Amino acid sequence: MKKVLAMILVLCLVLSLCACGSSDTEEKSGSDNQTTTDTKKEEAPKTNTDNASGVGTTLAQAEDEEEVLVMEDKDEINILTNGALVDGKFPETVTLKVECYDRDGDTPANDNMYTDYIKKQALDRYNIAVEYVPVPRWTEVDQINNLLAAQEAPDICYTYDYATIQAYSDMDGVNDLSEYLTDDYKGLFANLWNWLGSAGLLAHRDPDTGAIYAIEGKRAEYYRTATFIRQDWLDKLGLAKPTTAEEFENCLIAFRDNAETLLGADASKMVPFSLATDAGWRASTLIESFMDPDITDKELYINGFDERHYTQNGTKDAVKLLNKWYNEGLIWKDFALYADGDATEGDMQKAGYVGAMICNYDIPFRDGENSINYQLTQLVGPEAKFVAVDTFKDKNGGYNKYAYTTTGSDRKIFMPKTNDKVLASFLFLNMITDPEVINYLQLGEEGITYTKNADGSVNIIAADADHVANTINSQYNIDYTMTCNGLHLLDPEATIKSKAISYANVDPADVAEAIRVADTDAKFAPVVNVGVIEAEAGLGNTLSELRNAGYCKSITASEADFETVWNDCMNQYLTAGGQAIMDERAEAWQRVLGDKTMY
Repeated sequence: MKKVLAMILVLCLVLSLCACGSSDTEEKSGSDNQTTTDTKKEEAPKTNTDNASGVGTTLAQAEDEEEVLVMEDKDEINILTNGALVDGKFPETVTLKVECYDRDGDTPANDNMYTDYIKKQALDRYNIAVEYVPVPRWTEVDQINNLLAAQEAPDICYTYDYATIQAYSDMDGVNDLSEYLTDDYKGLFANLWNWLGSAGLLAHRDPDTGAIYAIEGKRAEYYRTATFIRQDWLDKLGLAKPTTAEEFENCLIAFRDNAETLLGADASKMVPFSLATDAGWRASTLIESFMDPDITDKELYINGFDERHYTQNGTKDAVKLLNKWYNEGLIWKDFALYADGDATEGDMQKAGYVGAMICNYDIPFRDGENSINYQLTQLVGPEAKFVAVDTFKDKNGGYNKYAYTTTGSDRKIFMPKTNDKVLASFLFLNMITDPEVINYLQLGEEGITYTKNADGSVNIIAADADHVANTINSQYNIDYTMTCNGLHLLDPEATIKSKAISYANVDPADVAEAIRVADTDAKFAPVVNVGVIEAEAGLGNTLSELRNAGYCKSITASEADFETVWNDCMNQYLTAGGQAIMDERAEAWQRVLGDKTMY
């Protein structure tokens, strides 16, 4: 009878809501979740929607177009939680232990103004008492393993290493969260669903059993790579910013042929285009322009063991163009000789010898007075700098490129089997994902930890002797905003402006333009979950080395030998496990998704 009565109450509530109509434009008082209006508009900075495939508009649109959810009725909350909550709170205080990374900062990771704020929010909203458990950041995998083995792990844990979660879930050491990740609980955990969506909350659902042992945090800053070119060199030679691969090539030729004009006595040090041993990354915008902008998720997944696109269709043609440029003296001739971490290339860029490069969108702006653009202004003149350009068009006339996958590459949040307070844990995660909470944790208190400019952007105040207690222990306090990695303010435009002014000694307009370029026509590769791919185990380093070697050897080969070198290198990669991975991925896709081509 109790079940029947509960069902009747829910039905009456639904009918009542339908009769009254829903309101997405009002924030009602007394809401336990305090979800603000039109949350989707606050998801992420806007991007260009004028692309052929129609993707890359916003983070929310890149995923599931989830409707904005609001939980407003406390009676409904109590029905869903079988009476565990009274007026939206636990009648007796529930204590939760929550992991936080310890980075050896100036203030204790588990005791500062931000943890005090979180504890007050959790207690006021849900009557949850929070105890933070510090875990050393750089040995977090070992430490979490030790805590799990000893059955002493916090109630809420996070790690970048899903293998650890998988190992302990196989031993029944991790809670299956699927019961709380159904439509019934969407309203109760509205902040989680609005921010993470099914892409994050269901990313690790076992396709065979339906079990979910972890949810996935999301990167708020998804911009990845951009193409950069020397603005002062373009101006000196009377060239416009290139908008196509042909125009870009003509700029490189002009740099090479006018080395004395541009570098004077250092003309022999001219490098029209700079590259590195990780050529799949450092030529990403070119390679991705050769890929089909309408590629199916199936093809992208089967051929996509990593983000360097080595086995994707179109990559070979892009590398063949790089090979042509190399043999024409347009690419740094020694790029394949220097391993990752070597400072030689960076030194050339700062000395003013390089004309163009492809790299992370903020590489020219990093490190303050040691940044590439600042060093150029000091050595060459105030007009010398790298600027971002979209210059490699795809077959549809857009600028096909891939942003960081917002889910799949961040912290995985899980609850050990020793946690018998799963409902309280989800309520805590819902609270920590509230946009207002994220905003406070990322900024602190105005006038103490940040100042606001007239355009809405913010400046972070550096910690000093008077404000040591207010120090943010991780950039934007991502160790506390565990579902959000990166700057995500309430106002998306303010987020972009704040990011732009966060780089010292460079023009914020150049940073904002680099973000815009990296974001234009950007796609988000889906996080495909079709079960464990056994063939991938232990092959990451081996295949990465073969991939890098294949790129470098193919680019530096003579034009006559390109086909032979490319095929030989690819065969080595496939024989070493690349083909087995693609075959197993194809089989897994067919087993789980059948003839579907989109995930």
